[in-house]
Amino acid sequence: MAETKLNRRLRLGMVGGGPGAFIGAVHRVAARLDDRYELVAASLSSDATKSAEAARDLFVARSYTTYAAMAQAEAAREDGIDVVAIVTPNHLHYPIAKAFLEAGIHVICDKPMTINVAEAEELVTLVQKTGLIFGLTHTYTGYPMIRQIREMVLGGELGAIRMIQSEYAQDWLATPLEQTGAKQADWRTDPARSGPGGCLGDIGTHAFHLACFTTGLTCEQLAADVTTFVPGRRVDDNIQVMLRLSNGAKAGLWASQIAVGEENDLSLRIYGEKGGLTWRQEDPNHIVFTPLKEQPRIITRGGPGISAASTHATRLPSGHPEGYFEAFAQLYTDIADQITARILQQQPPAVACLVPGVEDGLTGMRFVDAVLRSAKNNSAWTSL
Repeated sequence: MAETKLNRRLRLGMVGGGPGAFIGAVHRVAARLDDRYELVAASLSSDATKSAEAARDLFVARSYTTYAAMAQAEAAREDGIDVVAIVTPNHLHYPIAKAFLEAGIHVICDKPMTINVAEAEELVTLVQKTGLIFGLTHTYTGYPMIRQIREMVLGGELGAIRMIQSEYAQDWLATPLEQTGAKQADWRTDPARSGPGGCLGDIGTHAFHLACFTTGLTCEQLAADVTTFVPGRRVDDNIQVMLRLSNGAKAGLWASQIAVGEENDLSLRIYGEKGGLTWRQEDPNHIVFTPLKEQPRIITRGGPGISAASTHATRLPSGHPEGYFEAFAQLYTDIADQITARILQQQPPAVACLVPGVEDGLTGMRFVDAVLRSAKNNSAWTSL
């Protein structure tokens, strides 16, 4: 992969991701995989003792009791962090991002970006005002074959797009797991911390973003059915959405966390006038591409004829599987290229600019808002 490099690693800070957290560890692995970052500062927990202990365990040089103190102190240091990763529950994304942007520090934020449209709009304004880099970790856009699909669709290999089917099915919340004290289930089913969308915000936004990212299309209207199947649960655990897209294409989206037997089955099917293709996250190194009236073709990551965008996101020869960590790391590496180019007063490589940003975060929150409004209005067609 061609890279723009400094004579040092980027200095990374992290807020959240302490004891019991899942995604914080994923971010840390992703940041280190291509050796572009060093984690030097953190506020890993709202519990000061746990935060300090976790920082010691991770060999983090500077531990802070609050994110506000961290933003202020790091901004004042000559060797302060270049960028902060926000890996907290959703309701904290906005105030933390705001604090670091106002301190002049680039941001990498887990999705969904905020818990409502108003917060998302404020972050868009703040990023525009500061000119800082804001990366949103819609992980699956880092997969080489997702970038290959984007190149094929935008290059016209499928012709005009007619139909998209995007699905994300899990079963981990098929029972009231949140009532057992499970930390991840507890906050994800608490609307005060997750936001008003449960399954919708957690994985529905991934399925929606993937459909738009790979095709370049936008959603104009949608009609949604939102369900909470598990008794006593305070947020949705299953959504079904019809979408009307910008070129007249249609899409169907299903996201569920009560689909018994499904582990993490994110799948995408795109159909155009000249062909169709299929991709599944559980087999991420292959695409099935079927040109009209021809036999299906298997396109392999790293194989012949792969696009520059896909090659940029590829680390290993074909036949050596790459997966979730590598896709996540690709977002971190692309953001590193962007920040490094900014420091060196250069332009980043075009292939490093496919990372979702603050505008994608706003679109995601408008999607969540429109789905909930539609569902409350008997699944009426609703504009974003």
